[in-house]
Amino acid sequence: MTDASLTDNYARGGFTQQLPLGTRPALIVIDLVRAYLLEDSPLFGGDGCRAAHAGALQLLALARRAAIPIVHTNVAYQAGGRDGGVFIKKIPALRHFEAGRNPEYAAFAEGLEPLPGETVITKQYASAFFATSLASTLTALGVDTLLIAGVSTSGCVRATAVDACQHGFVPAVIREAVGDRAREPHEANLFDLQAKYAEVVGLETVARYLDGIAPQR
Repeated sequence: MTDASLTDNYARGGFTQQLPLGTRPALIVIDLVRAYLLEDSPLFGGDGCRAAHAGALQLLALARRAAIPIVHTNVAYQAGGRDGGVFIKKIPALRHFEAGRNPEYAAFAEGLEPLPGETVITKQYASAFFATSLASTLTALGVDTLLIAGVSTSGCVRATAVDACQHGFVPAVIREAVGDRAREPHEANLFDLQAKYAEVVGLETVARYLDGIAPQR
């Protein structure tokens, strides 16, 4: 199928709708830890993850300036990895996040360390919503829109964006602040997210959007 016919096919199916961003956003930075940025790590994500790190630094600065709620996620397992279930069996490299195994890999990426008052969600599976307090935390804060950064686009970013939609939050995936190991899955998943579940927006758009948001209390 050519690009033109693909676009026509999606348009005929109604996959061209846009979700308006709300007035009560929060930012979530998904799993941007050093394991995805260090070349000696089996989870190293290459240039795609490095670009996401750079974009997330800019986005985090914008979010802090706008004084919106900020959530960071990481992945951690008990020694032995039992709480990783099927996921850790499918991706054995996740065992590097077992307790005490490799603290350097598990540390938040440089410049993305959580500040006091920012929420840290520790998860065991792809979605930041699965078996965590994220949905109830956002609901209690009155959040209606979730700005999403992190890694990887085809994995935990996608899973979190889909679940945000399913929990009633408008997901906004920030193109420059998410990344993957290869361009093809990155672009394919951004295309699919925009078509079906989320808004994929750029940093400049987010900067203008946050400039118009009243400080949250």
